[in-house]
Amino acid sequence: MPITDLLERNSKLYGEEICLVEMNPDIQEAPRVTWKEYELIQPTAPTPYVRQITWSVFDEKANRVANLLLSRGVRRGQKVAILLMNCLEWLPIYFGVLKTGAVAVPLNFRYTADEIEYCLKLADADVLFFGPEFIGRVEEIVDSIGPSRILFYVGQSCPSFAESYHDATANCSSAAPKILVQDTDEAAIYYSSGTTGFPKAILLDHMALLQSARMEAVHHETTHDDVFLCIPPLYHTGAKMHWFGSLYTGGKAVLLKSNSPKAILEAVTREGCTIVWLLVPWCQDLLAALDRGDLRLEDYQLSQWRLMHIGAQPVPPSLIKRWMEYFPHHKYDTNYGLSESTGPGCVHLGLENIRKVGAIGVPGFGWKCKIVDEQGEAVQRGDVGELCVKGPGVMRCYYHDPKATAEVLKDGWLHTGDMAKQDPDGFYFLVDRKKDVIISGGENLYPVQIEDFLHTHPKIHDVAVIGLPDPRLGEIAAAIIQVREGETCTEEEIQKFCMDLPRYKRPRKIIFADVPRNPTGKIEKPKLREIYGATRLVESQNKG
Repeated sequence: MPITDLLERNSKLYGEEICLVEMNPDIQEAPRVTWKEYELIQPTAPTPYVRQITWSVFDEKANRVANLLLSRGVRRGQKVAILLMNCLEWLPIYFGVLKTGAVAVPLNFRYTADEIEYCLKLADADVLFFGPEFIGRVEEIVDSIGPSRILFYVGQSCPSFAESYHDATANCSSAAPKILVQDTDEAAIYYSSGTTGFPKAILLDHMALLQSARMEAVHHETTHDDVFLCIPPLYHTGAKMHWFGSLYTGGKAVLLKSNSPKAILEAVTREGCTIVWLLVPWCQDLLAALDRGDLRLEDYQLSQWRLMHIGAQPVPPSLIKRWMEYFPHHKYDTNYGLSESTGPGCVHLGLENIRKVGAIGVPGFGWKCKIVDEQGEAVQRGDVGELCVKGPGVMRCYYHDPKATAEVLKDGWLHTGDMAKQDPDGFYFLVDRKKDVIISGGENLYPVQIEDFLHTHPKIHDVAVIGLPDPRLGEIAAAIIQVREGETCTEEEIQKFCMDLPRYKRPRKIIFADVPRNPTGKIEKPKLREIYGATRLVESQNKG
């Protein structure tokens, strides 16, 4: 069954129920909305403004997009790119693309003009939907991407080099196009994080998308009555596949255009959210606001909030311990995954396993896992090796890159590039990214382990451990430490705290600075290595 069948089913079963809510606390006054398909709720207070649509309108708008694309000659297998901030238009456009049999290509909103051009050409995208935030970047590359690409602008005051999405779809039929889409058809291209140069294009089929929807509902016991709060960007498989749980059950979801602690608690209260997916930095910020007294839980209606789950990066156990002190009734889950495995869930902790916080968990619904050495042989339980996963969500390939595909796909197993180990109970623990392992004086240091330890320091808000060049040891561990707001901390304090670590694991350099994270919450270690690696090299040369 293709993923589009779920949308059509929901339109029939729950047509008049609200399915998507867009909430923007940062807009002081509700904009004028004339598109009749959307219901605008005028706020009684200056913020937030809210737009929402029902399942039947969602399906009708997806059909209009599909019929528009078909009228412009888009056919099965062609690629249609989407460059939008989270908004109500995002998902209907995505599903409209899929209903034609074409392939949706979501783009990272942080891409520069050059990266947008690169990704459009790599995916062979024939059409681009883009929003007002990207007018300048798209205009830069209009001539270079060629006149053959169709540009649809999603917003008001359409630029001269594009067509208005709203005008173009207004006269299109809202009836489902008569296109047979099968679960084996190509569905979407998602891009890797691009931490080692330009990103790779990850090709997924409808079967993989449906697997992720079913798995999300199973893992989190999602029902039709649950309300999912979605904050991360929809271009990323993490946000999209977690939302698929709402699609699978026909439940409501809220697209919150803010990640501030106050906005999160207000959205949970206003919309009755029951499931919230957060990233590590957002959890840290919310806890810090509660610690300082900036927010008080008793000022919000939170009793219906039953599940908080985290993914996208290693989760410090100390963070969850603190979370449960404020929210003792919450169920909790950690989700591990990659875009190459159709997002989160190929490994997950499980709602019943909070005692194992720190582990990424056990194989997800429909998945298998193993840990292998450099020769591809399974290691003994307890030994560190590369995590490999196998299941119905594994990508088809890296599009236009057979060499890179062959490096990670072997006999149906996806080699993740993550180092892990398995405990006696069968739970998998992430040790670190294979490329992030620090080899210092012949010893392997795993930054995540050192980061987890440092996260227990009461003055540390965030931390990243990276390897820096050293003429004697090859590399040394450096800790970039972001101190909590209102606190001061010294290198001597950190060094004293680290005396509880084995000597070889203690960071040899302490740097107090902000810890940069990308939109999905991952620490941008390549950026840190670039910033501090060059400085370290100069220091070493001067000493020599």
